[in-house]
Amino acid sequence: MTPSPAATDPRPVYAGATAWVNDLLRGAAPESMADPTPCDDLDVAALGGHLLGTAHRAIAIAEGRDVLAVPAFGLPFDPDAYADATASAIALWSDDALLDAPATVPWGTVPGRGALWGYVNETLVHGWDLAVATGQSPEAPAGLAEATLPVAQMFIGADIRDVAPFDEVVEPRPEAGATERLANWTGRASTPWLTART
Repeated sequence: MTPSPAATDPRPVYAGATAWVNDLLRGAAPESMADPTPCDDLDVAALGGHLLGTAHRAIAIAEGRDVLAVPAFGLPFDPDAYADATASAIALWSDDALLDAPATVPWGTVPGRGALWGYVNETLVHGWDLAVATGQSPEAPAGLAEATLPVAQMFIGADIRDVAPFDEVVEPRPEAGATERLANWTGRASTPWLTART
């Protein structure tokens, strides 16, 4: 029997996704900070701060703290702080016991691996947001979005889109890569942003 995608270990994908996002943060030009992004109401600077918040929440899960008490918005755009936070998260998540320990996150109480998959998805989708908003390559390194997309398709269904921050699925372009398809699954209309890049 083939294991569920969600049952696989998200930690290598999280490490790769956060490394990619750190490169994107460092590649964003200072003059782009006030530019809009596909993430409603967040400019580039605010999106960078939100990514830092998601890293702090990944740490909180591993430490058994209340994730909802950790701010997810309003943090500074700070690539060094993001690199430090994600390194701490990766080190904490090296404990295999965390993968099956219950974790309470904004979308419910799930095994730790399910919680971390949620932050993998958020990291990659917001990485795509950041990339298209700052004129950088919007496809994550090979294998990262490919591993995440089936998990997102399993858990981000029609039943939660009324209560979670996801719009309706957008039909991918025929030539869309895996990261773009992941963004489309969460409701990102990629064509306007990619057209603006050309």
